[in-house]
Amino acid sequence: MIKIYGTKQSRATRVIWAALELGLPHELIHVDRVAGDHKKPDFLKINPNGRIPALEDDGLVMFESLAMTLYLAKKAGGPLAPKDLKEDALMTMWTLWGVNEVEPHSVQVLYHRMLWPEDKRDEKKALEAIEILRAPLAVLESHLAHHDYVVGDRFTVADINVAAVCAYARLAPELLKTLPHIEAYLNRVLERPHQLASRKV
Repeated sequence: MIKIYGTKQSRATRVIWAALELGLPHELIHVDRVAGDHKKPDFLKINPNGRIPALEDDGLVMFESLAMTLYLAKKAGGPLAPKDLKEDALMTMWTLWGVNEVEPHSVQVLYHRMLWPEDKRDEKKALEAIEILRAPLAVLESHLAHHDYVVGDRFTVADINVAAVCAYARLAPELLKTLPHIEAYLNRVLERPHQLASRKV
């Protein structure tokens, strides 16, 4: 049984989503950040970084959620996994693109427009992040103008990873309205039944 450590309000959601899409039996181990569970000795033995999520599978222990989804796809095989080395390379490329080019800025939109308490939000920082996002998201917009999905013209783990980091941009409708292909893509991917189910775990 695969063990996923975290909560549905964390990046564990994308790992749960992948497991559900792949039909992999798994158990969610609740790790409450508010209570400081992620800094307790027992959890630090699993993830010494003191962050969630973490994953255990048959002696393998992992941190970094997007690496977990890639692992699960390759473990399960099938249409979500790469069919050859070239697809594997492209799925890795788009995953790294998402975490490097998009997520540091899209998460600022999340913080300052929804997640943080009102007194800690700074709309100026949200707007600055939105401006930075215009360049990398233009790259994805151009790609999606000719493809329904990121790799292989089918839904794959690369879409889980890319959509997971781009999803926060939905809190910036003034940005998404200039990116119709990304907006349609996010609507299509983030409304998949298993994605919706992952939020309710």
